[in-house]
Amino acid sequence: MRTRAISVWSALGGLMLLLLLVLAPTAGARATGVSDAAAALKQGPVYVDPGAAGQLSKADADALAQKIKNADKPLLVAVLPANAQFPPENLFQNLRTQTGITGLYAIRLGDGFDARADRSVMSRDAVDNLVTSVRQPGADAATELNNFVDQALPTLRGSAPASWGSAGTDSGVPVAGLVALGAVVVAGGAGAYTVVRRNRLRKEAEERAALDRLRVVVDEDITAFGEELERLDFHPAERGADDAMRGDYERALDSYDRAKSLMGAVTRPHEVREVTQALEDGRYSLAVLAARRESRPLPERRPPCFFDPRHGPAADDRTWTPAGGAPRQVPVCAADAARLDDGLDPVARTVDTDTGRRPYWEAGPAYGPWAGGYFGGGMLPGLLVGTMLGSMLATPAYASEYGGGDFQGGDFSGADFSSGDFGSSDFGGGGDFGGGGGFDGGGGF
Repeated sequence: MRTRAISVWSALGGLMLLLLLVLAPTAGARATGVSDAAAALKQGPVYVDPGAAGQLSKADADALAQKIKNADKPLLVAVLPANAQFPPENLFQNLRTQTGITGLYAIRLGDGFDARADRSVMSRDAVDNLVTSVRQPGADAATELNNFVDQALPTLRGSAPASWGSAGTDSGVPVAGLVALGAVVVAGGAGAYTVVRRNRLRKEAEERAALDRLRVVVDEDITAFGEELERLDFHPAERGADDAMRGDYERALDSYDRAKSLMGAVTRPHEVREVTQALEDGRYSLAVLAARRESRPLPERRPPCFFDPRHGPAADDRTWTPAGGAPRQVPVCAADAARLDDGLDPVARTVDTDTGRRPYWEAGPAYGPWAGGYFGGGMLPGLLVGTMLGSMLATPAYASEYGGGDFQGGDFSGADFSSGDFGSSDFGGGGDFGGGGGFDGGGGF
């Protein structure tokens, strides 16, 4: 503990020195160009170029930056003018190269908007879906960026880069954040350390409680899949079995073993995603095996039934409206599709809550990682919007406490990244990015 305290004071002292060094040479400087934007994003999550100051006010930029930092996620936002200093071609790639931070990059260029991400923090499809959902003709920068950040944070993997420290929003120079940090150092670094430690202990206790609830649900899922395997009337050596069938069966068994092994090693809630992803893989393998044995066309790879993933891969989509929410299309199994068509309630997966058994979408945030493994690719927020769990998923607090942190997001990788992930850019006006093949289809880096 003594060593930790000394290191904290040393870090604060170093940052105070940095404050003195930065303030003198840069106060009043006017930062422009990709290199200046990259330098600013190394210090904070939001950069507003002076040429685009009318797009996003300082107050809105500060609030947006604080939201991202509270979530501890590698999301970088740049608001730039559409001029010769920021040519659209290769803008994302150049900014990513000069920033060097693994993360999700969102750029508002003039009236246009688009985003790119390293695959380790978010898939191409997820980014594309998020951009499409927030892009609205004529939308102002504050609305568009806040909508994007709110939807991206819950599913974004990784942690914020260490270089952000406690700095505030960067609008060219991290002066405001450094001044605030200096005030903290002078006023009471020891008190700040005590608060941080208390918050960390609280977070650890909440994670343990969430994991205890998750274990019950995931163990039920693993057991149910094991029972499916036991009931399966298939033997690799049976008459008519071929190598493709044996491969499906082996993959299903491997998924079962992997789920058990992963669950045995889970120590934090976000790690449960990999367990339910393994179970989803296994159930799809069984669906393919069944189709081969019955000489049917192989099923399309679809997400599991929304109402209960134990029902297996979805057979169709149906319109469903949660209590007090808006209608949306959800993937459903054949049995639940028939029930909905007959005006009946689907067979929903219920979990324990403080008020008794409830459908998982009406439960607490602990079940977010469980659902995230089943419904990946950025589709979960859209399925759950307007529900209790969906509302919690959209908060920075959820992303911070349950969103995960064992990926490379926030690491400084410099230019060591796949340039194909970032692609070329074609920023259209009025928020229409991606027309005519821009951004390689829009989405992933």
